[in-house]
Amino acid sequence: MNYDMEDTQNSAPGSLPANQASKLAPRRAPDAQSTTKRLQTELMQLMNSPTPGISAFPSADGNILTWAATIEGPEETPYEGLTLKLSFAFPSNYPYAPPTVLFQTPIYHPNVDFSGRICLDILKDKWTAAYNIQTVLLSLQSLLGEPNNASPLNGEAAELWDKDMEEFKKKVTARHQDIDDE
Repeated sequence: MNYDMEDTQNSAPGSLPANQASKLAPRRAPDAQSTTKRLQTELMQLMNSPTPGISAFPSADGNILTWAATIEGPEETPYEGLTLKLSFAFPSNYPYAPPTVLFQTPIYHPNVDFSGRICLDILKDKWTAAYNIQTVLLSLQSLLGEPNNASPLNGEAAELWDKDMEEFKKKVTARHQDIDDE
């Protein structure tokens, strides 16, 4: 009697025996596990050694590839006293590719458009795997006080920053809205 054949009597019609199905199952991306491990390590670093003025955690939906973050506006800037919320979406090949970072809180800034998209070189062509969530948040916090007006997404904001800081501050206050956590 041939016992090599798997019992398929209780299998769904059209399904393959387990020993054949496992050969055809889609494989996870080779770096998906390392991406998860890297993000878990970064979360532990953020929790064990918090940096004043910044925080980030995975989103409540349990997806480790989407995070919510906050930045406190730096002192002596138009953003002082404001809390700004951001979203991070990590690609499956993180940290070898940068996350997509967006301001969720409406913000008036030379390097941020009205959709929350950010013009920052380390989130584009200057990204390296040495960067992490903390360095991105610290860079964004620094950008709040030192915009790159040579490469603005919001030309009006860049011009006001250079020419009329009082009017700029009024626009920051008018645009800023606290948003609830989702």
